[in-house]
Amino acid sequence: ILADSAKKSPPHLVVFIVYDLPNRDCHAKASNGEICCYPNSDGTCNYDMSGDCAAGINQYKTQYIDPFVAVVRQYADRVPIALVIEPDSLPNLATNLGDPHCGNSATQAAYTQGIPYAINSFYNAVPNVPMYVDAAHGGWLGWDDNLQKFAQLIASLNIASKIRGFSTNVANYQPIGIQCPWQPQSQGSSRNDYCLNNQHQSDPCCADPCKLEGQWNPGNNELNYIQGLTVGLRQHIPNFQPHYIIDSGRNGVANMRQDCANWCNIRGAGVGLKPTTNTANTTLVDAYYWLKTPGESDGCTQMLPNGQACKRYDSMCGSADSIGSRSGEPRAPEAGKWFDYQIKMLAENAHM
Repeated sequence: ILADSAKKSPPHLVVFIVYDLPNRDCHAKASNGEICCYPNSDGTCNYDMSGDCAAGINQYKTQYIDPFVAVVRQYADRVPIALVIEPDSLPNLATNLGDPHCGNSATQAAYTQGIPYAINSFYNAVPNVPMYVDAAHGGWLGWDDNLQKFAQLIASLNIASKIRGFSTNVANYQPIGIQCPWQPQSQGSSRNDYCLNNQHQSDPCCADPCKLEGQWNPGNNELNYIQGLTVGLRQHIPNFQPHYIIDSGRNGVANMRQDCANWCNIRGAGVGLKPTTNTANTTLVDAYYWLKTPGESDGCTQMLPNGQACKRYDSMCGSADSIGSRSGEPRAPEAGKWFDYQIKMLAENAHM
């Protein structure tokens, strides 16, 4: 990819998702870890085993990050490159420690040591390459307590000075929306009350397809979410000026889900805005970008298209909103595999 880009005039931007922490995806099954803290006999990860994850972290460093850094270093002076760092990982540590797969000492060690190692390694080798640490989305971290836990975690890792900012909505379906005026709960608060308590409901910026505002979550869209997240981060990291990229690959339809907790191969979704730096708030948002490739499966149905049982089946991929849960719909392949039915649906429903 980098070699092809270098041949173009001018070279094309290349965006990589850095995504292979030990015990990856600790709160789901569809894209569970390839590198394990403690592998089972069949090669899958034993998420229940605690420890320091020393072997897994070493494998991540030496077999994944170090070679990755070496390749990026070869092209960084010729090709524009951006990196998205470990989707869902720090959000899981901020909010899902009650899940023993995320809360055990091995997973925590893997994430809190692996992510700073990755960021420091890229920064030291290619400081001109911008990095965006994943910050989930407003339907996950938009509640002020969740947002504050995430901000505290970022501050504790001492990475803010080395990153450009954060990615949001990666592989998800939350709308970009319209940014609301800032009317915080109280002076210095990171919670914007503009749309809460049934206020300003006729304002388009308060459109709330996931009904989050009634749950005291002002992150009804990604622009409102990052506005609050920025305030929260600055409370813990003074003078921090984070920038954002928002995944617009599959959020062209806002109200297609019965339950916005559902995330797997959502029926009725559509491709969103084409990648662009012409964002609604250029002070905060660097770009909208298709980070999750439209057409790549989120996860498999219980039975794969070839009729075999899927070992990585996650029950969320059998939700009422997921393709394959209704009679007559095709079975979905494993996460990351091409899903032809889905890309045709996304194209048909596109709002670019």
